[in-house]
Amino acid sequence: MKPHKILVIGAGSIGERHLRCFLATGRAEVSFCEVNDDLRKTIAERYEVPGFSSTGATEGYDFDAAVICVPAHLHIPLALEMAGYGRHLLIEKPLSTSLDRVQELREMVGENHLSAAVAYILRQYPGLQKLREFLSKGSLGRPKQFIVNIGQHFPTHRPAYREIYYTDHATGGGAIQDALTHILNTGEWLFGPIERLTCDAAHQVLDGVDVEDTAHLLARHGPVMASYTCNQFMAPNEGTYTVACEQGTVRFEVHKGTFAWMDRPGGDWHVETLGPLERDAPFIQQANAFLDFIEGKRLPACSLEEGIQTLRVNLAALDAARKNVWVDL
Repeated sequence: MKPHKILVIGAGSIGERHLRCFLATGRAEVSFCEVNDDLRKTIAERYEVPGFSSTGATEGYDFDAAVICVPAHLHIPLALEMAGYGRHLLIEKPLSTSLDRVQELREMVGENHLSAAVAYILRQYPGLQKLREFLSKGSLGRPKQFIVNIGQHFPTHRPAYREIYYTDHATGGGAIQDALTHILNTGEWLFGPIERLTCDAAHQVLDGVDVEDTAHLLARHGPVMASYTCNQFMAPNEGTYTVACEQGTVRFEVHKGTFAWMDRPGGDWHVETLGPLERDAPFIQQANAFLDFIEGKRLPACSLEEGIQTLRVNLAALDAARKNVWVDL
């Protein structure tokens, strides 16, 4: 099969990673759009790929799909533009910062028979895939509680956070839309949609911004009670996912690369070592999954509808934090 022609829109940190990882599949010819002249030149030379100053400058260039990696408030307008050209879509998380024109995008994707997915990368983590498969077998009975705790030192991992989208909720900033959204989407992937939630969020430490860097969220996925916590200032880069079931407990620890379960009270943990996760590996897997999706070989890793649902959860979390209330979705 001929390589797919992929246009990456936005060549910042995540755009460059998508560009590199689509190239790594060996199944794609990649070009990109970037408004910053110096950055565009750097990326074009680094990867020896065509770079355009805008989507308008791609006129006459044939491509199959667009990967949208600009700040979140621009996702829907660009997705509509690309869908109007008949291009398949992989849209970075979160899908948007509001529900404006989301229904229009849903209709255009359907009418033009396009493939559209949202890039929630945690669905490509082997440990979380293993967790989902393990739970589906029901060996520990029905899941009853989901407890997630993640954190990292954001200034170390994203030193430019003061100059990017992160500074403003309107552009997708703050811990809820930047970090918490990943684990909320994971919970919905494991247990179904969140039906109600409450959230406490605050700016605790990060210098140079006013948005929240810490969030605690309680939610209900039907019969499953969930607790999600994250912060973006703690020293270790860690993530722990625990599911308490009727007859035992299962846990994935990202930072340790371990998957474990306990099937009786006071028993021993049965531990499997998954090994370290190479940073690009899930993104290469995501790129291959998207290419399989547009070839009709599989369902999307995260569908447009699932992305819309998580967007509703993001907005409900922001509302709950502002008003100190429970919100029904």
